[in-house]
Amino acid sequence: MVTSIAITPKEHADRCASLLARAHAEGLAGVVLFDPTYVLYYSGFAFVPTERPIAFVLGSDGTRALVVPRLELEHAESNSTLDRVEHYLEYPGDPRAEDVLASTFSDLGLTETIGADQDGYPWILGYRGPTLSELAGATVTRVADRIEAQMAIKSEAEVALIRESVRWGNLAHRLLQRYTRVGATETEVSQRATNEATFAMLDAIGEIYRAQNPFSSGAHAGYRGQIGRNSAIPHALAGNLVFEEGDVLVTGASAPVWGYLSELERTMFVGEPTGEQERIFAHMLALQDLAFETIRPGARCSDVDGAVRVYFEEHGLWPFWRHHTGHAIGLRYHEGPFLDSGDDTEIRPGMVFTVEPGLYSPELGGFRHSDTVLVTEAGIEVLTYYPRNLASLIIPV
Repeated sequence: MVTSIAITPKEHADRCASLLARAHAEGLAGVVLFDPTYVLYYSGFAFVPTERPIAFVLGSDGTRALVVPRLELEHAESNSTLDRVEHYLEYPGDPRAEDVLASTFSDLGLTETIGADQDGYPWILGYRGPTLSELAGATVTRVADRIEAQMAIKSEAEVALIRESVRWGNLAHRLLQRYTRVGATETEVSQRATNEATFAMLDAIGEIYRAQNPFSSGAHAGYRGQIGRNSAIPHALAGNLVFEEGDVLVTGASAPVWGYLSELERTMFVGEPTGEQERIFAHMLALQDLAFETIRPGARCSDVDGAVRVYFEEHGLWPFWRHHTGHAIGLRYHEGPFLDSGDDTEIRPGMVFTVEPGLYSPELGGFRHSDTVLVTEAGIEVLTYYPRNLASLIIPV
């Protein structure tokens, strides 16, 4: 019987061991992390950041500790795979939160030179405090690039969670398309699809499911305001728009599964598209297919975006260009590396990308599919499987 689909304590420990080995190789005593995604990646503890500092501390001897405010103590103790959890009473209380942080650094041997994602807890929701350098009396070396490189190569367990995300994002999108009709509003359709997909997911895997995400607690699908003329705005905002015949729609669907995400987007039409819209839609498909073909181990991320840009040039499509070809995805919707002309990162097996070259015209609408792909030894596996062809994406009037 399957009792869990979460990342195991052993995998969290192995991640920490790998990070510490690299830190020691660079002459660092240990590592301090403040970013919520990094804390989740190494400890399994998911939290909503506030003005109260939270820090993950990897000591020089491998001890894994978390420093939290009192209100997070039981939460941290029950939802993390750590050796110790320290706490302070409140921020900006007396004694100060920073006193507990500093004593923890000292206890774990973080002196002289330490690694960190940033020099101190960031100014979130009004927090104002000293830098990490001041607290620890040490030289701080930024290690975020090393962390991002480690996160970019997904393990089998991580890929399994992304596949589970794909499954429920696909269902949410199916329901979104089913309920979209002339006269309905964006809000009612998106909410209905989101709720039904989430309930179905909880019926199927509720006993072993956690979202571990601050923005969503289940499967979801919607339009984010990309309806009609607004579909030509790549990152619009929901506006409770009413669907009308002739609308071009750009969708989005996903589901956080133990923190891991996928991305599914499709271009749909309310009623039959015009001939010019069909032409741009075909170019969009061709651009995405080209990107699929270019992603392979050993290629550079910039190679993929470069091939897409050549297509734009050859077909006179530059007026419709707005953004790069895609990005990595995992615990965040957007992760590095990026399928962009300025990112020369080598593509390696285990990386997971969204592939989403788009075309945008104020007169014709927005045209963007996004699929989530896994880089394999042989090329890629497209993890999302919603229909991409035009006929399947026309909503009858």
